[in-house]
Amino acid sequence: MSIRVKLGSRLRAVAGAAVVLASFLTAGAAAAATPAVAVTNVNLRAGPSTSFPTVVTVPAGATLATYGCLADYSWCDVALGSVRGWMAAQYIKVVPSAGASPVVMTAAVAAGLGIAAVAFNQSYWNTHYVGRPWYGQWNRYYGPYARGPVGHVGATRCYNGVCRHAGATRGPAGNTVVRRGVVVR
Repeated sequence: MSIRVKLGSRLRAVAGAAVVLASFLTAGAAAAATPAVAVTNVNLRAGPSTSFPTVVTVPAGATLATYGCLADYSWCDVALGSVRGWMAAQYIKVVPSAGASPVVMTAAVAAGLGIAAVAFNQSYWNTHYVGRPWYGQWNRYYGPYARGPVGHVGATRCYNGVCRHAGATRGPAGNTVVRRGVVVR
């Protein structure tokens, strides 16, 4: 028994375009990864610093996929199988081409291989670490959102000999003090 669903030509076109786009994006993501190996046993971190939690310990010689590095090429976004994380570049040897000997990751090597400079941000964290015990602790590892600048804003208005002032001052710790006053002449 088969079931046929009649789709309008517009819906068929949209569905077809979605399938083509999905296959293109998947192929592009796979092509963007550069093969590499771990130089030694090393911790794969949840962010580009040893202050971030360990996602998994990567054994020496393990095959990695390199997706990009920070602009200074000190840390790289890599995957061990399906597990994504960050590894210090000094522990990565990239494989420039099939059959070639792996070379240590440096800025010159990365640029020559077309390894992109990527950013680490909360979007990356939310994409790869949902469900991890430390997932909800972004601020602990990365720091809270930046506070506004230290400063003062205020306004004084006078009418019929009565002046009113309201002002707010933001201190260096982010605390805000609001003061209001009235002066009668």
